[in-house]
Formats: sequence, structure tokens, C-alpha cells
Amino acid sequence: MYCPFCGHQETQVKDSRPGEEGAAIRRRRACCACHQRFTTVERVQLRDLTVIKADGRRTPFDRDKLARSIRIALRKRPVDDVRQERLLNGLVRKLEASGDHEIAARYIGELAMDALREVDGVAYVRFASVYRNFREIEAFSKILDDMNHPSVAINDPSQETP
Repeated sequence: MYCPFCGHQETQVKDSRPGEEGAAIRRRRACCACHQRFTTVERVQLRDLTVIKADGRRTPFDRDKLARSIRIALRKRPVDDVRQERLLNGLVRKLEASGDHEIAARYIGELAMDALREVDGVAYVRFASVYRNFREIEAFSKILDDMNHPSVAINDPSQETP
């Protein structure tokens, strides 16, 4: 593990603890060169996922990118960090358990929107407005109307066409 402060290759683990309800391990480390301390988090990754973008490009799945999007949508909302992490872990588990190595970006966005709808309506609208690239007020009105009606089932990622 490289030190994030000085780049030295040798670090020492000072403490290890289970985190995220046993789904990760938090390690407290110290650099052998500069003696700075930092924390790393190790998570189980069932498989390497590839995201198929709308334009057909394929990129590796980035859990942190999804986490940033979720956190931005939930910013200043009454949803604590633990619940946000559970939501994110649930989304990643669904993606990994789908059995597909390639997943459409559209499917990931729809999963995230459905999860946010269950947690916080404002966060759902925030995420949807960016995800669906709203340009007109009518789009906001439609999404608010949709919130009052049960959602339609999400398409299966294996049936998506790149």
C-alpha cells in the first residue's frame, strides 16, 4: 500500500476493524517513511463489472462515482451516513448478483432512482433531474406526478442493447 502523503511503498497496519456491517474491513495504517496515518477500506468485490454507456462505450464500474451521485442527491437531507452506505451497498450487491459482467448505465441509473425514491423524495427528484437531464419545468412536473403512482418494473439488464 502506497502512502498517500509521500508515496512510500511501505506502510504498517496499526489496527483492523470490520466495517459496514461486516461487508468491509477498515484498516488504520502508518507510513514507515513519513509516519503519517491514514485509513483504508477493503470491500469484497464479487466480479469486475463493465458499464455500457449510452453511446456504446464500455468503462469499468466505479463504485465511488455511484456513491458521489447518491451523496449529492442526499446532501442536506435527513438521511444519515449509515443509511446512505446501506443504500449504496444494496445497489452494488444487486449489480454484482445480476450475473452479468456488462450492465447498461441506464439500468444503474434506474436502480439508483428507485432506491432513492424509497429513501427520500427530494433526493429522488434531484437525482432524476440530473440523470434525465431535465431542461424544461414540465419534466419536473412529470416526475412529481410519477412519484404519486407506483413505478413500472425496471428492465432486466441482460435484455439491454448497447
